[in-house]
Amino acid sequence: MQIIDFRFRPNTQATIDGFTNSTMFKGMFAKIDLTHLVAQEVPEVVEMIKKHSVVKAVITGRDCSTTYDAAANNGGVISFVKAFPDIFLGFMGVDPHKGMPGIYELTRQITEEGMHGAAIDPYLAKIFVNDAKYYPIYAKCCELNIPIVVSTGPGTLVPGAVMEHAAPRYIDYVARDFPELKIIISHGGYPWVEEAIMVTERNENVYMELSEYERHPGGESYVKAAINLIGDKLLFASAHPGADFRDAIAMYKNFGLPDDVLEAVMFKNAQKVLGL
Repeated sequence: MQIIDFRFRPNTQATIDGFTNSTMFKGMFAKIDLTHLVAQEVPEVVEMIKKHSVVKAVITGRDCSTTYDAAANNGGVISFVKAFPDIFLGFMGVDPHKGMPGIYELTRQITEEGMHGAAIDPYLAKIFVNDAKYYPIYAKCCELNIPIVVSTGPGTLVPGAVMEHAAPRYIDYVARDFPELKIIISHGGYPWVEEAIMVTERNENVYMELSEYERHPGGESYVKAAINLIGDKLLFASAHPGADFRDAIAMYKNFGLPDDVLEAVMFKNAQKVLGL
């Protein structure tokens, strides 16, 4: 069975250092044992994932430089994509507070740098996903015919952030206002599990990946929903290297999903979203 991993980052030394030195997530990662992370060169990572039937991996960028004085990591994502364009699909992190310069840069990265979509994080931007500052980004995504990843799942110990900004209920407004836009809820809308499931189920243009939150309290509802409601809307995402992609693959294979649902979650749904 072929696999598309919808949230992946090569476990290079720069990636690992980015975890431990992050302006936003430094407190969170200080509480997590990262000694298991082993740095590899990108070609080694590619060979490793190929051995486990991962044929494509989405790498999302992040730009929250106006709210957290942290440099955007889009340049690193572009380098991965250019090194292995047959494997890696890059999504540019967009800071809504940058206005039109951010829109122009999104257009350039899609048309000139080979990026495949956009990624936003309302929790780190400190505004709601249906704030007017985001609407030019959505309009540009529709014009470019690219999907957008919306990070939810509020990370712990992030200074100055408010959980409510990550709530998936506000994605419902965006899905209504931009029915042509393919929206991917990242991190499962946790802890609003049932709410995220229904936003995904009731909007034709909304999809969801869980990336680590399957293991959290209440995560069993995601599995039940995959069988009964959103098997055609759920995307496999490992959150590697924070969670090892091999462990994530094994976990999904052990969920007890029907074969057709498992194949859809692991490959076919992402294939549709990405237009492959």
